[in-house]
Amino acid sequence: MAGALKVKVAPSILAADFSKLGLETKRAEEAGGDLVHADVMDGHFVPNLTIGPDVVRAIRRWTTLPLHTHLMIENPHRFFEAFFEAGADGIIFHVEVSNDVFENIETLRKLGVECGLSLNPDTPIEAVFNYLADIDVLLIMTVYPGFGGQEFMPESLERIRKARQEATEKNPELDIAVDGGINDDTAPKVISAGANVLVAGTALFRSENMAEAIRRLRP
Repeated sequence: MAGALKVKVAPSILAADFSKLGLETKRAEEAGGDLVHADVMDGHFVPNLTIGPDVVRAIRRWTTLPLHTHLMIENPHRFFEAFFEAGADGIIFHVEVSNDVFENIETLRKLGVECGLSLNPDTPIEAVFNYLADIDVLLIMTVYPGFGGQEFMPESLERIRKARQEATEKNPELDIAVDGGINDDTAPKVISAGANVLVAGTALFRSENMAEAIRRLRP
């Protein structure tokens, strides 16, 4: 279990109405979200294109919440500074495409942003263990990244348990986030396994009452 760590809900703007993205971001804040999650995709590492630094800069003007950018892109280090300057409070990159994970972590530390590392469902969870002591957030993808609305992969629960067990020894304050298929049914399961940051898109932005939807995700 996540223990004493606060369970946080991170509305993912991938599922928002992009024709009014600022208002959607504000709605997520007013509904009780703890931070805003922005997915950045390049059409290479994942089969979709989404947003860049200019959109993140625009989102930043609409919320006072922490803003995390999840870089699902090749050569993520090339864009760290651009997203930092756009207003990102946290930057998450993937272990699969990192040229040098420790070097990237050091770069983010020098920028002064929260440092996050992510991995895909088909990457062994052990691939991130050497870095847990040096990051702020571990984002475990519970679907294959690229598109919202996918179904949660139940085998992710054991991966979360292993990561939390390892983090308990190396970095007890580590936020373990999960992204993909998070809803009323899966949220209690991932929290019990050790996750404490719930990234949710469709379950929140497509709900009739986002505040109630967020409340239902929390324990």
